[in-house]
Amino acid sequence: MTTCSTVYIGLGSNLDNPIYQIQQALLALDTLPITSLSTHSALYQSTPLGPQNQPDYINAVAVLITKLPPLILLTELQTIENKQGRIRHIQRWGPRTLDLDILLYDNKQLQNTRLTLPHPGVYERAFVLYPLCECAPDLVLPDGQRVYDLMLRCSAIGIKRLK
Repeated sequence: MTTCSTVYIGLGSNLDNPIYQIQQALLALDTLPITSLSTHSALYQSTPLGPQNQPDYINAVAVLITKLPPLILLTELQTIENKQGRIRHIQRWGPRTLDLDILLYDNKQLQNTRLTLPHPGVYERAFVLYPLCECAPDLVLPDGQRVYDLMLRCSAIGIKRLK
């Protein structure tokens, strides 16, 4: 019998009504097979990581409890992105309707051509750390670092929690 895993998903959007895109993605996450949406953070507005000539992003973190293995979960997330109009490989860090990233999958460490766990951005990106810390302030990453400590070292410039 497959055991349940706790998975943290980063959500981001800056096209086609980003708040709506994130809300729809949260609903879609809760319909994944053998998966439930445990909780999610508030929405955060953040300046783009890449080219600055694009709209600000709306970001959040969702916590899933799932029996799906990591690569199957990744495929399911990419299906949600595609259904919400995601177009891939146009511009690195460019604008998008939806980006769903597996940030952490239990305490797994994995690196292959499709997926790196934990997601490399977990350690330094405010738009990941602030909502992640909201969901799990006591979370310890596989390398022993606490999410809360990483958040304290990360500048909040360019990120704003939405009401």
